[in-house]
This record gives sequence, C-alpha cells and structure tokens, in this order.
Amino acid sequence: MDEQTQKDDLYDITIIGAGPIGLYATYYAGLRDMKVKTLESLSQVGGQLNALYPKKYIYDIPGYPKILAEELVWNLQAQAIQYKPEIITEQKVVDLQVREPLSIALTTEKGDKHFTKTVVISAGAGAFMPRKLAVPDAAAMEGRGLYYVVHHPEDFRDRRLLIIGGGDSALDWSLTLEPIAREIAHIHMLKQFRGHEDSVRKLMQSKKIKTYIHHQLKEIHGEEHVEAVTIVNNVDGSEMTFEVDAVLSFIGFITNLGPIKNWGIETERNAIQVDQTMQTNLPGVFAAGDVASHPGKLKLISTGFADAAVAVNNAKHFIEPKARVYPGHSSHKIVKKKKQTESE
Repeated sequence: MDEQTQKDDLYDITIIGAGPIGLYATYYAGLRDMKVKTLESLSQVGGQLNALYPKKYIYDIPGYPKILAEELVWNLQAQAIQYKPEIITEQKVVDLQVREPLSIALTTEKGDKHFTKTVVISAGAGAFMPRKLAVPDAAAMEGRGLYYVVHHPEDFRDRRLLIIGGGDSALDWSLTLEPIAREIAHIHMLKQFRGHEDSVRKLMQSKKIKTYIHHQLKEIHGEEHVEAVTIVNNVDGSEMTFEVDAVLSFIGFITNLGPIKNWGIETERNAIQVDQTMQTNLPGVFAAGDVASHPGKLKLISTGFADAAVAVNNAKHFIEPKARVYPGHSSHKIVKKKKQTESE
C-alpha cells in the first residue's frame, strides 16, 4: 500500500471489539466528529451478549427495568450507526504496531491492514469459551442434553433441568427458566451463592427451584441423550441420583487476551493496565470495558460505558490537543450539529 493510500485510509480512531462497550465507543466517537472504524472478530456484533446469551434478560442497565441481551445490542447498534462508522465483522486483529505519533498499523488474521491515529481496545475479556465440566461422558453429551449456552429458552419448556453454578449467570438462568421449566434442581459446590443478593433471595424463595449447596455433578447418565444425573455432597460424600432432561452448566469462562499480549501493552491477570484517561503504556492506544484494569474497577456494562466515553474523549484530545476532553452534553452537541446541517 503506497503512502497516499495509507493517508486516505487513515482513521481517527479504530475500535477493536464490537461488544456493548465497543458499540458505545463507536457511537461516542461519531458524536465527537471522528472518522471511526470498528473491527469485530466474530460474524456479528454484540460480543458475549449475542454469542452466548441473546435471550437472557439483563437487569442492571440504567433506564431499563429489564432488557433482553439481543435487544440491548440492537439498540446500541442503532445508536452507533448514526454517524456512519465503518463496522467490519470477521476481522480478528492479531498485530498492532505504533509506527509514529498518530500512526498505528493493525493487521488482521486474514492479512488485512488497517491504519489509524488512535485505538480503543474493547475486547471484553478477550477470547472466551465456557469452562467445561470435568465429569465422565460430559464431552459425549454436549449438545445432547448438556449445554453451556442457552440460545432459545423455549427449548427447555416443560423440561426437568439441572443447573450448575453459583454466579450471576447460573442464577439468572434459573430464574429466567423457572416459569417455563417443569422443575429445576440448582447445585453449587460452595456454601453460598455468589450472585447478586436480590437474585439469591429470589432463588431461595422459589417453590419450583430446589437448591443444593456443597454439591457437585458426579455423573451424567444416558445413552443417546441425558436421562439422569448423580450429584454428590462434597462435605459428607452422600450421593443422589435423579432424572433430568437437560444439564445447563454455567461455571465461568476461560478467557485469554490472545495476541494482545504480544503487542507491547502492559497487562496483568488477563487485563490491560490503563491510567485515569484509559490510555495504555502505548501512546494513542486506549482500552475500555472488562479488558481494562484500573484502581476501583467494576466489571459491569454500565461502568464499561463510562470507560468508553473517557477513552474516546481522551483519544480526541490526543489527536487534537486543542479539543476539550469534556465536550459538553450530548443534547447540546446534537442540536448544534443539526443547525450546522440545516445551514449547509
């Protein structure tokens, strides 16, 4: 690619990752009159929300008593495309090179090159995959009654379910499936569930969900499909076998920053270290959302939105030192833009 072509294809900001935080960063960069490109490794935007639990309700998004994950993604995408960014899916970035001030080269797995003045990495927890069960025949039963992801809750209507896990995902799915499942047994290996207090309270008060703390799955029974399970009390060793139609396991994810670790960015415990401006140790390279780590960090979608706004505003200032980091309220900017458009 010649120098003129690189100049023409040079974007103000490139967002790596089109999950909820990346989509919001895309919108906010457009709001600040930046030329925006967003690269997503998966075939669709939305990150884990679309890939793992599109039909799950989310309860802690400001302004929504509850909202389906896929609906939140749709709204964020509609918001993001207002300023006509370039959003490209199936583009996994494998290399990042800061060549000179305001000149960063990105290379994808397919060998495509992207050039940008600044970058915001919003890759969630990096590459992710559900943590698999380490019990006999688990691999053979996957997709035949054993599931790590729920795409269609209606598949479990009138079914007898075993749900495994003590965190928010496991609790949320128990409560989501409670109205439609025939019965639910919910096991957790520890003494206490680790989800939000309100979810734990609802779980314990449910008349349909039977909870078993200090219990683990020992064995899955069935030939062509899951037919029954044996669970074991990890305190006294007692066992219980009962019939189920499906096992849903939500015991966390195995995450990996992947190629990001080779970009010269300071990381710790699978997270990117950032300062108060969300900038990494590389000039012009920022991070936002779960992938970013800073003092007092909370891994919530709502706080990730704030990360994105901070990162984009500081990226704008990095490109244009005279530009204010705090640009004012969006309502004022949108009215101003509308007046400018009408006068042209």
